[in-house]
Amino acid sequence: MVLDGPDGCGKTTQTKLLTKWLKEKGVDVVTFRDPGATAIGEKVRQILLNPEHIAMGTATEVMLYMAAKVQLWQEKIALALKENKCVILDRWLSSTCAYQGHAGGFGMDKVIKIATGSLERPWSNLTIILDVDLETSSRRLNRNLDRMEQKGDGYHQKVREGFRILASQQENFRLVDASDDIETVHKKILQVITGASFT
Repeated sequence: MVLDGPDGCGKTTQTKLLTKWLKEKGVDVVTFRDPGATAIGEKVRQILLNPEHIAMGTATEVMLYMAAKVQLWQEKIALALKENKCVILDRWLSSTCAYQGHAGGFGMDKVIKIATGSLERPWSNLTIILDVDLETSSRRLNRNLDRMEQKGDGYHQKVREGFRILASQQENFRLVDASDDIETVHKKILQVITGASFT
């Protein structure tokens, strides 16, 4: 399962809440962030998000993000799935499609083609996109911004647009309004997962 969305959508917080809820239900669950979760992936993450690397082009970003995914799959995800664990990812291919593919102009189809040739399973069984408007997301980012977050409003508006396009085109994608408070968004996610109402 993947939780994804624009910067400031609350996916990291929601990943923690969902993981806690699943564990309380007795589910054997592991979580990984992308890029990251492996020694190589964390180094790639540092390169990608370092504001000093202003010369980095979109194609380079795509390749570095994909390299981190491949390493994460080989080192962590494949093993966890083999052990029948529930895997929750904080970002995945959907992010590369929305950020570099759509907002960066690389092309979402090209990103997907590279992922299909590089990953055993490019898509998760379920991807939840936490949708939030630019004003709300900007308000939530009350810290020093990384290299991707520092890109302009026009870029981040296209990122949101990219996620919404993906949600409308890809199977097993669900769009959740993440502009509400943390607990309300958590209940919406549980409703998507279980089909039950948590009002």
